[in-house]
Amino acid sequence: MGLNTTPNLLTLLRVALVPVVVALLFFKSEEADFWAAWIFAGASITDYFDGYLARKQQNVSVFGKLMDPLADKFLVASSLIMLQEMGRIHPVVVILLICREFAITGLRALASAEGLIIDASTSAKWKTATQMVAIPFLMGRNLWGIPLYAAGNVLLYISLGISLWSAKDYMVDFFVSFAKKRVALRLSKKNKRPNSEST
Repeated sequence: MGLNTTPNLLTLLRVALVPVVVALLFFKSEEADFWAAWIFAGASITDYFDGYLARKQQNVSVFGKLMDPLADKFLVASSLIMLQEMGRIHPVVVILLICREFAITGLRALASAEGLIIDASTSAKWKTATQMVAIPFLMGRNLWGIPLYAAGNVLLYISLGISLWSAKDYMVDFFVSFAKKRVALRLSKKNKRPNSEST
């Protein structure tokens, strides 16, 4: 299956929009921030549609499985770093959020090497949802007199709390699944062991 499927094109579009958002934030003007916020929001929405279309059209591909989560991480990490550079987010928040992503990515890679699949938890989905709303709010700051910046800060700290909680969920799931696999392997080897009393 080629790359020119609608889900994969949406994923590539999301990746392509990352430098656009970053470039706009470099201008540090209200108009540029406004457009960066809307482009980020639009890119975030494509994350839902590429997954939905891939499942509906049965176009799930290896490329999509690899690039879809990476595209999200590129978009979020780049935006967080730019917002920190602009003084809108505390550096510790950015460090914790990005290190959490590294840790979970590494854990999933380890799980995959062990033949285990760790599905996204409900808390992780809420983490993503709150981040995808908080970040454009922090970019736009104010819209039609609405204090988006304050709401964005609250949502970002909520996202941080959910991020750390969901990381705990991932780790527990991994070690429980790993322990179950080891027990199953030991039982399998024991059952295959020839009976010493048989002739």
